[in-house]
Amino acid sequence: MKEAYLAADFGGGSGRVIVGWVNDGRIELKEIHRFKNRQIFMGNHLYWDALALFEDMKQGIKKAADEGYYIKSIGIDTWGVDFALIDRRGNLLQNPVCYRDKRTESVFNGDFTSQDKQKIYHSSGLQSMNINTLYQLCSLLKECPEIFDYADKLLFMPDLFSYYLTGHAFNEYTIASTSDLLSAQNRDWNFDLIESLHLKKEMFCRIVKPGKERFLIKKDVRKELNLPDDCALVPIASHDTQSAVYSLQNKTQNDAFLSSGTWSLLGCEINEPILTDDAFAKGFSNEGSVNDKICFLQNITGLWTLQRLIAQWQTRGEDTDLTLLNTLAERSDFYTVVDVDDNIFQAPDNMEQAFEMYCSSHGLQSPKTKGEYVRCIFMSLAERYAKGISEMNKLLPEKIKRLTVMGGGSNSELLNALTADKCGIEVVKGESEATAVGNILLQYQADK
Repeated sequence: MKEAYLAADFGGGSGRVIVGWVNDGRIELKEIHRFKNRQIFMGNHLYWDALALFEDMKQGIKKAADEGYYIKSIGIDTWGVDFALIDRRGNLLQNPVCYRDKRTESVFNGDFTSQDKQKIYHSSGLQSMNINTLYQLCSLLKECPEIFDYADKLLFMPDLFSYYLTGHAFNEYTIASTSDLLSAQNRDWNFDLIESLHLKKEMFCRIVKPGKERFLIKKDVRKELNLPDDCALVPIASHDTQSAVYSLQNKTQNDAFLSSGTWSLLGCEINEPILTDDAFAKGFSNEGSVNDKICFLQNITGLWTLQRLIAQWQTRGEDTDLTLLNTLAERSDFYTVVDVDDNIFQAPDNMEQAFEMYCSSHGLQSPKTKGEYVRCIFMSLAERYAKGISEMNKLLPEKIKRLTVMGGGSNSELLNALTADKCGIEVVKGESEATAVGNILLQYQADK
């Protein structure tokens, strides 16, 4: 049997189970199973189907084992901020709510002043966004306070799946750092803030650092999934951005990264957080990384708008081949640039209409063809990246000279070229599978 490590990688639109191993100093990957990740609107809220996701992950794990791989360990990474609550018996109290749900708007805009948000930033160092766990919890406390009478543990998405594989409840450091409830300086929970928000501090689990511990997979799960007796769960950098960043092994202080997917995460790795008023005003986050490093970054709406457009075009039976879309964009001379972070693009029912409304209200020509839409998105992203690099340079001791693009967006030569032109620095293509590479690399190193 071939020894391998398994990465369960959950993105906003799909999930994958990938096996990997080291060959001549390089990580080699094989995708075993891919599945959809759907947001489901039911009642008053937009939910993740956590039960289906867990079952899909298990199917992928079993497929890998049945194909003859000796799975030494498993690492799970997901998007940030979203969580589940379990009772003291380990039962899930409700399906996790998607960060794109509108439940936080009144709390974020009404209950917290700009001074409140700035004060929180000086501790957590996280970009002030209504999707952050802090505002989700405050919204839930306001809408359904009784749920906290039963809640025993708060588990972020990778923590939740890890719990049901191992029986151990913990909060992995990098994913916890997306909550707005962690002290960026101390790398631990800010219990003073938690108690001031009238949240139960007992819900928050022990912080586990990435790559430092192993938890044996439960016996019944090992039997169900045909796993070896010594197969363990390794809490890697379970925030997918940080696994992607970890795939870059030769970073310098002049290097920046761009994790390009549904979200664009633009930043660099530093030793200590930057918690200044300027960093707060420019929307920078200080997210936890491996080896107690800090990823100083901006969360930018990435390829989300294009993904939603593609979904609309597919429902009409239109051709959405990515190579074709890039070619059409290259041939287009469309020039409109939009603010990709505008709220109108966050969760519209119709993305084409969102573009039309934005352009109409700003006196801009609206895209009409697929090539115009894609070029508009790529030019808008390149402009936003250039702005982010410029703002970063004002806060760092040395200027950024090179940008490595990782993730699915790295495969677009047009987007990379536009980014290099607008940023005025070298842009290099990193791993398109950076998250899986970083996930498996840390498992491999934890095994040594």
